[in-house]
Amino acid sequence: MITAGDFKNGLTFEMDGKVYQVIEFQHVKPGKGAAFVRTKYRDVVTGATREASFNPTAKFENAIIERRDLEYLYTDGDLYYFMDPESYEQIPLNADKLGDNFRFVKENTTCRICSWKGNVFSVEPPTFVELEVTDTEPGVRGDTATNVTKEATLETGAVVKVPIFINTGDKLKIDTRTGDYIERVQG
Repeated sequence: MITAGDFKNGLTFEMDGKVYQVIEFQHVKPGKGAAFVRTKYRDVVTGATREASFNPTAKFENAIIERRDLEYLYTDGDLYYFMDPESYEQIPLNADKLGDNFRFVKENTTCRICSWKGNVFSVEPPTFVELEVTDTEPGVRGDTATNVTKEATLETGAVVKVPIFINTGDKLKIDTRTGDYIERVQG
């Protein structure tokens, strides 16, 4: 058990049968009246955020979030198959468990699977991935204005904005959190 007075950023707790993660908290001690903890927290399953004030002695169950690194194998319809590299157990997950950033993941990539009480609620791809450009317009010679970008299709089918000097066949480093081009990779 934890109390609201023990809250820290990133701490997970159970309330009303759901799991929440503390985003921000502030201990408030007004001149008059009892102290309280103003908290902003997020439902780890749905992603919805809420704000509430708690008595510092309010008790909550500590929620244990299990994180496992699994290798993405292949897709079959709406099911995405992941493999535990230690036991070789294959785990199918529905497409609704995957975030928008999963479009940057190709086969045989290790992803972090987050679950609570055996129920998977999110799949976190690596922060940075290296992907090859399969299609893009050629850059126009002489077009040297700053910050000119064009769209490029990557080997996973994702489309990102890239500088005009990027060509088909180039390998790029992509930030999966934002979908931004970081740099061109040599080799």
